[in-house]
Amino acid sequence: MPKLITTRTRIADLGKPRIIVIGGGFGGLEVVKNLKNLKAQVVLFDKYNHHTFQPLLYQVATSGLETNSIVAPFRRLFGAQNDFYFRLGEVINIKPEENYIETSIGGVKYDYLVIASGAVTNFYGMKDVEKYSSSMKTIVDATKLRNKIIRQLEYALLTGDQEVMNSLMDFVIVGGGPTGVELAGALTELKKNVFPKDYKELDMQQMDINLVEASPRLLNGMSEQAGKKALEFLTEMGVKVHLNTAVKSYDGYEVILSTGEKLISRSLIWAAGVTGNPVGGLKQEAISRGNRIAVDEYNRVKGYENIFAIGDVALMEGDSKFPKGHPQMAPPAQQQGRLVAKNISNIIHKKPLTPFRYFDKGSMATIGRHKAVVDMGKVRFQGFFAWYVWMFVHLMSIVGFRNKVFTFFSWMWNYFSYDRSNRLIIGRNEEKILQEEVKH
Repeated sequence: MPKLITTRTRIADLGKPRIIVIGGGFGGLEVVKNLKNLKAQVVLFDKYNHHTFQPLLYQVATSGLETNSIVAPFRRLFGAQNDFYFRLGEVINIKPEENYIETSIGGVKYDYLVIASGAVTNFYGMKDVEKYSSSMKTIVDATKLRNKIIRQLEYALLTGDQEVMNSLMDFVIVGGGPTGVELAGALTELKKNVFPKDYKELDMQQMDINLVEASPRLLNGMSEQAGKKALEFLTEMGVKVHLNTAVKSYDGYEVILSTGEKLISRSLIWAAGVTGNPVGGLKQEAISRGNRIAVDEYNRVKGYENIFAIGDVALMEGDSKFPKGHPQMAPPAQQQGRLVAKNISNIIHKKPLTPFRYFDKGSMATIGRHKAVVDMGKVRFQGFFAWYVWMFVHLMSIVGFRNKVFTFFSWMWNYFSYDRSNRLIIGRNEEKILQEEVKH
């Protein structure tokens, strides 16, 4: 009879300061990378064994990129770094008074702790939407969504009921930020260039793409000019944009909007916001707005000297340029990660700490072929050149040389062939529609 597997962290005490990083997102990676020359033991905990380049998840979901183009295993990234340890596990609770964390694989002590646990999708308490919609926070989510999009078209071929066919071919995207806008554009490219070749028996004019945004404009984190141009691009491409409109309920088939309008669709894609993902065990006063952890100007968690929080999970107030906290995007997380690594080194070497000052390099979003919007300070431009700038910046930001090469060649293939090579349904038929379901 095989022995039972017992788990424990198995991290030896090297007699050096131990720095534990929770989460291998953009911020966590920068912390680990910038601690490589410090005489310390660095331990990274994550429930996945890889980093995901989240800004391009929508391209995996819409068959534009292979999954391995935007993921990088932590052991490959940091395998050569001295005194680095990765543990596949989820941190469940922190015991600050003991400098100790409890994880799904056992407990371990720390000298310094960096919480970079990111954010999770915010459904604003709507349980029905959470149950029946699709979201995109992980590579698994993106793969499931790709499966669903392609499978829906396959099933649309199998019914003679026009309403059921429309429910399978129509898509509703909720959230007019970069993710929602980029996803709407990518689906439109599929509708125009790919699906007519693959599904000749279907009338692609019947495929409706709806983008629902609760505020009066798109791309609220960018300039008004960018929002107007994105709306213009999407409207030209045939996307039905619903501004000043919120989703009230969804049962997997019928979307009820705040305007009273009903949209029939089996595909509701939720890109309408995130909320912080803190770890349990911190004082209640350390948890602030949006379920984010309140930090001081050095990213130290309020009330603690040796616990830091960075990125989407951290809320730093007091920055006059960002009074509501820094945007939950990659650049602030990366900059905070680099500074926290430096400040931990400063503490160990008894040097003064450096306060965080966010350098905003700008924002951008792509809407489709030759269509993008870019804000870089007071410089704002849209269209063809913006599209090339968007591609260059994202290509350079992808982690790992191999991933950059894979992504570059995938984009070149898509550009010259007007095709998406990765139209695969992987895994079980999780979205299988039974005969009785086809009749709804």
